[in-house]
Amino acid sequence: MKFTWVTLRVRNLERSMEFYQGVLDLPKHSTHGQGGTRIIMLGKDKEPLVELIEEADSPATEPGTGISVGFAVDSLEDAISHVEKHGYPVAIGPIAPNPHVRFVYIHDPDGYLVQLVETK
Repeated sequence: MKFTWVTLRVRNLERSMEFYQGVLDLPKHSTHGQGGTRIIMLGKDKEPLVELIEEADSPATEPGTGISVGFAVDSLEDAISHVEKHGYPVAIGPIAPNPHVRFVYIHDPDGYLVQLVETK
């Protein structure tokens, strides 16, 4: 079994694309959908993807609780500086559960927790 993607239902696809593509530098992998449903897959080939779904005919989506999406970074300080420059402050952390891992959480435009993790 191989993990392939995580799906996030979003309120505004363009705003979410600005965050995941513009702030977190995830490349657009593919585009799908029909009618009032738009789907964008983000990420690199042969790696897990982030699927963003916007449905025009459904009520505003409230993000689920206990969900977070994690991204590995080379430097936690550089990542924090980068996301804060784009207007996304650290919501939780930094947290260091052991000497080899440090991470923070930020919120995406729909309130999902996004974890930025540095491992040594």
